Amino acid sequence: MSVKDKVIEIIAEQAVLEPSDVTLESTLDSLGIDSLGLVESIFAIEEAFDIQVPFNANDPSESDFDISSVATIIKGIETLVAEQA
Repeated sequence: MSVKDKVIEIIAEQAVLEPSDVTLESTLDSLGIDSLGLVESIFAIEEAFDIQVPFNANDPSESDFDISSVATIIKGIETLVAEQA
């Protein structure tokens, strides 16, 4: 399973949607994922890929990790996975 597919699967699960309902353009807001859901998604992603996401849950806008859309989240995860390899 690709990074993209796994991240979409985790986000879809958090939003209680089918993975096919999650597009790269989707925002977490548009999927109905609140701040708690976001934190749970980040934890699930960290566990799935055995990485540490540089995410500031208290102030997402101050984070180096771009959570503005599903595509930017995937890009960030792919970068972290590549750096770890």
